Amino acid sequence: MRILILSVGRWKAGPQRALYETYRERIAWPVELREIEERKRLPPAALKARESALLLAALPAARADFALVALDPTGKAMTSEAFAARLGAWRDEGRGTIAFLIGGADGLAPEARKAADLVLSFGAPTWPHLLVRGMLAEQLYRAQQILAGHPYHRGGE
Repeated sequence: MRILILSVGRWKAGPQRALYETYRERIAWPVELREIEERKRLPPAALKARESALLLAALPAARADFALVALDPTGKAMTSEAFAARLGAWRDEGRGTIAFLIGGADGLAPEARKAADLVLSFGAPTWPHLLVRGMLAEQLYRAQQILAGHPYHRGGE
């Protein structure tokens, strides 16, 4: 199984990137980050629609082979254990790729959320999209460790 992260925005050096890289390097699954950016100045609603269209266009063509997760504050909040179980189930079903969509400052358009197998929330607060990359990488690493039975994750039940 491989991980594909499709995200709006371009990296710059800084703590958000360092956080992402720290966890990405620990993940055994191949992880690819693809950045998209719309350079035209558009009104917020048009920009959100355009960014979401660019994210969806960057997905693999073979839809049956991958699962799609849209990161959005309107999504489902999951425990780390539930997230790991969902990834494990997709892996066991033979999904070759798990793709994650991270929208820009205005989030994802409804079309991107509707296309997803899972709309996932990292909680009620609004998080900067570059920070979400690091948060996602940590949760992927944690899921990997949960699935392997490693003690990294010691969450209570």
